[in-house]
Amino acid sequence: MPLPTRMTICGIPEIVGHCDAGVTHVLSLLDPHAEQPPVDRWLAPRHWSVLRFHDVVKDYAGYDPPEVSHVMAVLAFGERVEADRPEIGKILVHCHMGISRSTAAAAILMAQLAPGSERTAFAALHRVRPRCWPNSRMVAYADTLLGRKGELVAALRAHQREILQHHPDIADLVRNVGRGDELPD
Repeated sequence: MPLPTRMTICGIPEIVGHCDAGVTHVLSLLDPHAEQPPVDRWLAPRHWSVLRFHDVVKDYAGYDPPEVSHVMAVLAFGERVEADRPEIGKILVHCHMGISRSTAAAAILMAQLAPGSERTAFAALHRVRPRCWPNSRMVAYADTLLGRKGELVAALRAHQREILQHHPDIADLVRNVGRGDELPD
């Protein structure tokens, strides 16, 4: 599944720009108490899954981090996509800003639907969302669940190094949101 033609990644403000794109499957990754955008009204997808958790990579008081169950739900969404072939149109994956949770989920879906595509998945993310920083906790859970033996995590680390080469300012953003541990050594 090549990302640029079959899957779109965006933030909530960008969803309405996909109304005429033939979106049939939507995966929404939202904060626990965030207002749910009216995706059903805007896009009328055939299948829509909504997951709620904060975009953090560690356990913090007052935050709901991504858990194994959330990544299992992403993989269940991927199974639904696979079951609906060839009738699927575009797959839209979104979070609040289209930077972390959605890009992690997109990479996970590509790795699931095209085994052995770990590095290709992150290269595609970089082309589509040049300033993306996928949630490392989600990717680590997916690596285990998909039996990738560290390959998905290694591809994420290579992606992070590349992103920092092109956008060094992202390092400050990552540190400022409490995710400095994700920065490569």
